[in-house]
Amino acid sequence: MRISQDFLRLGAIVIFIGFTILLLSVVLTISSQHPGNSQIGGVIMLGPIPIAFGSSPEITTNMLGLGLIVSILYLFLWRMKR
Repeated sequence: MRISQDFLRLGAIVIFIGFTILLLSVVLTISSQHPGNSQIGGVIMLGPIPIAFGSSPEITTNMLGLGLIVSILYLFLWRMKR
């Protein structure tokens, strides 16, 4: 039982470090660009449903396209599993 608890702690630490590195890389990337020239966008997946957001209509459209591709891939792989 002790070994599984150690692996659980190690996994949680690795995930925390990964999120920290990801957050720092995003902050450093944004701060290194000119403030007026930055465009940011993202996709939040709720199951197979994408929710896209962006700082401009072009970025939002690109993120929605990416979300739809991921949704189709997800549904295709889910169908193959069954």
